[in-house]
Amino acid sequence: MTTSAREQLVEALRTYAIREGEFTLASGRTSSWYLDGRQVTFRGDLQPVIGRAVVDTLDAAGVGDFDAVGGLTLGADPVAVAVATAKGIRAFSVRKEPKGHGAGGRMAGPVEPGDRVLVVDDTITTGGSLIQAVEAIRDFGCEIVAATCLLDRGGVVGSRLETMGVPFHPVLGAPDVGQSYDG
Repeated sequence: MTTSAREQLVEALRTYAIREGEFTLASGRTSSWYLDGRQVTFRGDLQPVIGRAVVDTLDAAGVGDFDAVGGLTLGADPVAVAVATAKGIRAFSVRKEPKGHGAGGRMAGPVEPGDRVLVVDDTITTGGSLIQAVEAIRDFGCEIVAATCLLDRGGVVGSRLETMGVPFHPVLGAPDVGQSYDG
């Protein structure tokens, strides 16, 4: 029997990325566990697993096709590339601040106004980075078909995105990796 990409992702996160102790999160909250997603997302051997797990999740949720995938740099970058590779589409990054030279702007990579876009991130608690990316991508003129992340550790961003008209389909929630939500 073959192991699904989702099951492989759970195992990879448990093996390489989950730490227990006392941590201050990007949201300013403290937690007894932390997920260092980059320990998984920056591994070339796990890129196919990441891409397949996201695509399988979106397929199961009935998310239609999209032209490009991206999110706020740095956490979203390897996830976007993994999904783009799995789907044979374009990936891009959203800069935290507009670039002051060259073409400028917040978008980096092959994305165009009017594109149908999937917004991604690696790990979220309150969803601040994901929401910042959604706003920047909309301001750029793209249509957002859905948002996802590898691990929703907070369990609260779905309702925030819903009020923005963005369907949210995380690959995993905190209980899937043996932890409780920290939202």
